[in-house]
Amino acid sequence: MLEQLVELVGAEQVTDDAETLAAHRFDRWCLKHWQDWRGEALSTAACVVRPRHTEDVQAVVRYAASNAIPIIPWGLGSGVCGGIEPTNAQILMDMSAMHQVLEIDEENLLLTVEAGINGLIAEEAVAAVGLTIGHWPQSIGISSVGGWISTRASGQFSTAYGNIEDIVYSLEMVLPSGERVTLGKAPRAAAGPDLRHLALGAEGTHGIVTHVTLSLRRQPESRRFSAWYAPDMASGFRAQREIVQQEWRPPVMRQYDASEVARLFPDHVREDHCLILLVHEGPGSRVDAEMHAVESIMADLGLDPADSASAEGWMSHRNNVPEWRDLLEQGLIADTIEVSGTWSQIDAIYSDVVSALKTVPDCVNASAHSSHVYRSGINLYFTFACMPGDASVMGDRYLESWDRALTATAQAGGGIAHHHGSGRLRRDYLHHDLGAAGIDLLRTLKQAIDPQGILNPGNLLPSSE
Repeated sequence: MLEQLVELVGAEQVTDDAETLAAHRFDRWCLKHWQDWRGEALSTAACVVRPRHTEDVQAVVRYAASNAIPIIPWGLGSGVCGGIEPTNAQILMDMSAMHQVLEIDEENLLLTVEAGINGLIAEEAVAAVGLTIGHWPQSIGISSVGGWISTRASGQFSTAYGNIEDIVYSLEMVLPSGERVTLGKAPRAAAGPDLRHLALGAEGTHGIVTHVTLSLRRQPESRRFSAWYAPDMASGFRAQREIVQQEWRPPVMRQYDASEVARLFPDHVREDHCLILLVHEGPGSRVDAEMHAVESIMADLGLDPADSASAEGWMSHRNNVPEWRDLLEQGLIADTIEVSGTWSQIDAIYSDVVSALKTVPDCVNASAHSSHVYRSGINLYFTFACMPGDASVMGDRYLESWDRALTATAQAGGGIAHHHGSGRLRRDYLHHDLGAAGIDLLRTLKQAIDPQGILNPGNLLPSSE
């Protein structure tokens, strides 16, 4: 197999050395990091292939299809739901060598890149000409644009600028047959179903994304910050609902419960109060009008202003997160769980999930904040941490926390996945969102697109057994 792959794409693009294989055993899924920290033997791919252009991808996929060899697509390895779990009978396709900016179209505000490009590098390229993608996931410095597509990602500025499905203009994908397809051509189309969505959120199971064109924006003229105290989460949710339903769009609206305020904003604690942070940006006159309107809404609802330095501080340090190994060394296993619900559901989702997490043995933290706001609802980002005395049960505590959180979310009517994707972590809970018929439809799509099941087997789809 190695000899044939070398013949197809070149010796420099194919490797089976132990160090490279070990670096591609898993992504940033906490459970795998715990297993590795414990010294468990984790499987590796047979080899890693780094294509340089779409023709390389096609050649490898056609070879794999003709020999029924599974392929695991890899962007930059920043996924957190277990989308990567190779075996020694599989090819892992690392897209990081396809990292070029292909075109910046300033007239039509379009950026075309190869899918393996680091997101921050892509943003810096358009920022140099006064533009922005407007997509700011916390992982922007370690994630690929193709990964954004594959996981149906959301960025921190989504309330104004949308999620990745609102930003992607077109994409090129290599299908499991090796055929290349370009999906999306015009600003809007009514040419049947939107086939871009066969790639969005498919997590490498429908094809391998090779090129992406994103719709850009001009850099904002003005940016300002505001912050507010709410006596409880329900009051803060109501305020955010009023803001967005009155058609104001601060790109960032984040609300932290009292526990998270104490942990993340110790200089801005008001006892038992939540903290709401807003970033306002755009044309200066609109920012002024928006801030005035928000002040009026908050006053009408009885919410008090907080020091805007809390929002500025968040902006400066928003992507600083601890490494899993650092937490494990402290005896902690932790994670974040992002869900969503309508305004009428969100109070129950918050209280029920926090309560459910606290019933997990050895739980030392169960808290939440919101980070993405819509006219009809909002997301919640739960954080849990367990500190068992016996490190061997950390994995059990981790999975039990996820089970209780997702189950409580579904029972309250919410959606169990907001923006991190599904992977192996959520796949057995997708019936809560899709229903049995929806799962069957997803499986039918997979069978039609990938009848041999060679692309990322075991990911996304629950077992049919």
